[in-house]
Amino acid sequence: MNDATAAAFTASVLSGSFPGDLGIEVTKVERDRVEGRLAADARHLRPGGGVHGGVWTAFGDTVAAFGTMANLGPGENFTTVEIKTNVFAAAEAGAVLTAVGEPLHRGRRTQVWEVRMYNGDRLAANFVCTQMVLAASS
Repeated sequence: MNDATAAAFTASVLSGSFPGDLGIEVTKVERDRVEGRLAADARHLRPGGGVHGGVWTAFGDTVAAFGTMANLGPGENFTTVEIKTNVFAAAEAGAVLTAVGEPLHRGRRTQVWEVRMYNGDRLAANFVCTQMVLAASS
């Protein structure tokens, strides 16, 4: 799907959800690559300033989720079973964060995704998750 179609589709899916309320945008969805964007503002900050660790995790998990969905078979679903986020650099309100997600493993029962998140050109956080593929209902 082209970038404009992906952005419109993901915006409709995210509308009214937790990641949608955070302002997370998924801007590109392909089987081998997913991209996202988040404009940080006051609602994303921890006390004392800086983007909260939970926001980095939600951003990474959302990008990975769309990659997982792009790789599911008909009727299949998924759930996140393990996550890990490393934050390397702070981001403040006004920063525009970007993310690039790529699969590390795509099996019949699990997928593992890595999402690298950037503040400008600087790698700011790295997220890795395992998704359990749920079989189609009969």
